[in-house]
Order: sequence, then C-alpha cells, then structure tokens
Amino acid sequence: MTVITRFAPSPTGYLHIGGARTALFNYLFAKHYGGRYLLRIEDTDRQRSTSDAIEAIFEGLKWLGLEGTEPAIYQSHNVNRHKQVANELAASGAAYYCYLSPAEIETMRDDNKQDGTPFRSPWRVPSYNGDKDQKPVLRLRMPDENDTMIDDLVQVEVSVANKQLDDLVLMRSDETPTYMLAVVVDDYDMGITHIIRGDDHLNNAIRQTKIYNALNWKAPIFGHIPLIHGTDGAKLSKRHGATGIDTYKNMGIYSDAMNNYLARLGWSHGDNEYFSLTQAISWFDGRSIGKSPARFDMHKLISVNAYWLKKQSAENLYKQILSYHHQKPNKTISSAFEARFNKLYPHLTERASIINELSSQIDYLIYDGAPEIESDVKALITDDSCTILKSFSDIVDKTPLDADAFQSFMNSWLAEKGLKMKDLGIPLRIVLTGNKSAPALFDLIYSLGFDEVKYRIYQICN
Repeated sequence: MTVITRFAPSPTGYLHIGGARTALFNYLFAKHYGGRYLLRIEDTDRQRSTSDAIEAIFEGLKWLGLEGTEPAIYQSHNVNRHKQVANELAASGAAYYCYLSPAEIETMRDDNKQDGTPFRSPWRVPSYNGDKDQKPVLRLRMPDENDTMIDDLVQVEVSVANKQLDDLVLMRSDETPTYMLAVVVDDYDMGITHIIRGDDHLNNAIRQTKIYNALNWKAPIFGHIPLIHGTDGAKLSKRHGATGIDTYKNMGIYSDAMNNYLARLGWSHGDNEYFSLTQAISWFDGRSIGKSPARFDMHKLISVNAYWLKKQSAENLYKQILSYHHQKPNKTISSAFEARFNKLYPHLTERASIINELSSQIDYLIYDGAPEIESDVKALITDDSCTILKSFSDIVDKTPLDADAFQSFMNSWLAEKGLKMKDLGIPLRIVLTGNKSAPALFDLIYSLGFDEVKYRIYQICN
C-alpha cells in the first residue's frame, strides 16, 4: 500500500502554528514511507474563503518546504461529485430527505437535550407522512445499535455508541454539500490512506466513519494529535504568539528552525533536540506522538533558531544581512563590509539568535564612519574619555595583530597611562559601535581596521 496523506486547510485566515504542524506531520509521515503528500484547499465556504488567505497558505507552505507533491486540489471544484455521492446514499436508503422546518428542529433539539438523546428526524421512517413545505436536507441514517470504533495512531482505540450520534446533514436545503460529506468524498477520491490532524476533529472522525460505512468504502487510518497550548496551559491564542506563519518568517526565523521546533511540539525521537527535515523524515513513523497538549514557547523557538543561525556559513549569513540592509533607503553599504564581516563572523554568531536582530545590530560594520550612539550611553562620552580615545588613536596602528600580543601591549600602555581597561574599553566600544555591548576590543579593531578606528574617534571627539 502506498501511503498517501493530505493537508486540507480552510482558506478563511492565515496559516497558523497549529496548521503548519499538521502539514509537517502529514508530510513527514508520507515521506518516511516513500508515499505522497497532497494539498487540498477546502474552499466550499465561499463567503469566508478569500484569495488572500489561499495565497498566504501557499506562501507559508512554500517557505517551510511543505508544498504538496502534486498540484493542489480545490474542494469547490468537486461539488458535482459530492452531489452524485449524496444521491447514491439517498437511493440506497443509507440517507433520507428531511423536511423539518427550522422551528421544528429547534424544538426537537431542546427535547433531545433534556432527554440526553441524539437528534432523530421522524422523516427517517419511510412511512412518515408529514408536510413537505420546506426544501429538504439530506441526512445520514445513523444506526441505533452497536458502536462505532476507530483505531487511532495517537489516541489508540476510540469507541462511541451509535445511539449517541445525530442523523447528521450531508446536503443542505440549498443542495450544497456539508463539510462532513465533502471531506469523505474528497479523501476517498484522492486515495488518502492516513489522516493526521488535531484532536478537535476526533468527533468528526467517528461521524465520517459512518459515511464511509454507508458507502462501503474503506476509511483511512486516523491520527488525532493534541492541540497546541500556550505556556500557561490555555488553548493557543494570539496572546501566546498564534499569529500567521509569515510573521515568524518576517521576524527572521529560519524555516529549518521552525520545522525543527514544530516537529518537537508533541513528537520526539529520543533526546534529539536539533535535527533537519531529512533527519525527521527518517525517524517519523507515526509513533512517539504524545497524547498531552504541546506548549508553544516563543523563547524556545528563538533558542532553536539560534542553533540554525550558527549553522549558516559566513557566505550565506553575509548575503542574508546584505539583503536585509538593501531595504534601507539613503544608506550606502561600505565596500569594506564583507571583509569586516568575515573577520568578525565567528564572534557575531556566538550571541545571535535571529538574523533580523543581528542585521540591525551591526550597522557599525556595514556603514563607514561613526555610528549613531544610543541615547542611554551618550553621556559616557565625556571630555576625559575623548582625551583617552585620542591618545589611543595615536598608537592604535602600533597594536599587534595577534590577540594575546594585543592584550599584553594594551596592559603595558594602560599601566603607563595610569588607566584601567574600562577607562578605554567602554568609550571605545561606544565610539566604534554605538553601544557598550560589542565584541572584544581586539576583534573589533581587527575587523574595522586602524584607519576606520581613527576616523570614528576623530568624528566623535573633535
């Protein structure tokens, strides 16, 4: 059997974290078994579905590398097929037309709620002779005996008594198919063998199984994964960071990091914390998916991203930073930037977590001349500190181009002047970078070059 999975988002909003993880799990499972991973856009809700949302879904999946192995299918294109199957169910007696008015349905549902019984329309009885003043809906005739059971990849065995199930609507009175029918027909026609999705669909799986049974179709194997919660244990919402996946892309999160992090939200492979998509494919066999809700932690995502940032080559990181700064108008990138960056690259990645933040923090390498000094440290550049900086400027080109020799040279020079390292180090970092947080002085001077160091001291202290 060829494994075929699918991701089937409704284009009524952005691709969020939960949807991206669902797509990832289906992708990993299919690829692990050498199968196919398909994409279906469930756009039958024409009022809420938008072209912008569809485009956002495609862009998000493309960024993550989770596009379908074949062109996407649009559910709205299959409406005639849905109607055909609905007619077959009606003809076989597995479904029936119900002519109840909205008021009658509401009254019956109130009675059901009080009695604790499922909705059963009197029109399910062939001999019922009620008024046919309403346009009918088509309902599935649920059995009253026995249980419906599914073997779930995650939840294991799930069973529900049939007498608890409503006679669900398959076709609305306007002859449009409901989600329940459309999903079953599309999954069957696409040859879907396994469906991995959120456990909020567990009740749907039971009802959809009854549709498969009524059609004598083999149901796919389900795997219902717990939903993602926030760090406080509550259902994930915007206050936890549940924004569109494009938000994380725009803030500088790497797709490798996002896939790595999403895979670990509810699934694990031993103690492996960091791994590539290729590694995840080799490990993801459908087992080791937890039954408890995973918790989305932005700090942890950034930590994972820091790992992937450090794996970037100097060339790739340079190009990414360059691309980021090309977006800034009226700024001329120094011809010396690449050389400066390559010298300082190992030190820059030590503390960096996100490419956008790193890019915005190294203007002092990218542009020539004195940097814009942050307001909270301007007061540290006093007349006394400038006197020290000017004195250092006179001998900077005599400092050795070796870290150990540089430190020895500086210790001697500072001792001769009766100074401590902080007397020079703090104002020099500010003059060269615009703030106190910067690489070691030797690395900073070595990357900028003697002439640029002198020039910046001159600009600030004259």
